[in-house]
Amino acid sequence: MRTILLALAAVALGAGCLGITTDSAGPVDQTAPGRWIEVASLPAPRQEVAVAALGGRVWVIGGFGSTAEPVATVETYDPVTNVWETRAPLPVSLHHAAAAVVDDRLFVIGGYTGGSVRWTAVDTVYELVPAAERWEERAPMPTPRGGLAVAVLAGRVHALGGSGESVTGAHEVYDPSANRWVVANAMPTARDHLAAVAFQGRVWALGGRVSFWGDQFANVEVYDPGTDSWRTAPPLPSPRGGLAAVALADRILVFGGETPLRIFSATEMYEVGGNRWIAKEPMRTARHGIGAAVVGDRVYVPAGATRPGFAATAITEAYLP
Repeated sequence: MRTILLALAAVALGAGCLGITTDSAGPVDQTAPGRWIEVASLPAPRQEVAVAALGGRVWVIGGFGSTAEPVATVETYDPVTNVWETRAPLPVSLHHAAAAVVDDRLFVIGGYTGGSVRWTAVDTVYELVPAAERWEERAPMPTPRGGLAVAVLAGRVHALGGSGESVTGAHEVYDPSANRWVVANAMPTARDHLAAVAFQGRVWALGGRVSFWGDQFANVEVYDPGTDSWRTAPPLPSPRGGLAAVALADRILVFGGETPLRIFSATEMYEVGGNRWIAKEPMRTARHGIGAAVVGDRVYVPAGATRPGFAATAITEAYLP
């Protein structure tokens, strides 16, 4: 399955030159669209990265380099100095992994090993040990998968979707204090390349797809841990995978994404009062295979790809809501 997906991705690389940049299809917020600025670029291009905020810095972990081969690289961005710093690399090269922070503990979860020959989904969980500047393994996920999304709610990490030999709706919850996983109610829509956030006491699963050429989803599904149940919320304005999302105190923001012949610069906000998605100022550079992290009053979106398929970039942009 991974070999087939890789072949499709190679086709996508050729199709990338046909990619059309797309802003949001949602109603435009004319009064407070926000503003994007460009900050210092990563030292080298990367896409399909894991991104998190820890210690006042943006962490960018793993991904594909410019040769479409995975890397173990870990780098942090300091918004105060506008400088990137190289940190301890992962024990193995990973792409399509996810990163989560729980009480100042940074975890890297799942992903794929392998590049041009075969992708292999992993179940590994690595935790950064800051004092020793190294990564240590923790209890593995029950289901190996990459292209998953994670959200942290009440001190636990919810790992959603992704794919191993096939796309999955798996929903597994990690308790760092016990170093233990439990299986929760699966997502109604099996998908990978989705985004997830914790918002208002719930876990939100956003967008995603079955495969590069397969179904693309606008679905937004919301999990209630109190009842172990899912409900639907208003869908995104456009179906897509490879997007990123963050939750602020009163809103959810979604960025970028791709479909086979389309690349998104869209910035969209879930408006609680109107129960709808509205368009904000689009990213300066349309991208997918990205992550997003909040530091201070800004949302940082580093790296990604600028065309459907493989097209890694080092660009980093910050959004001021």
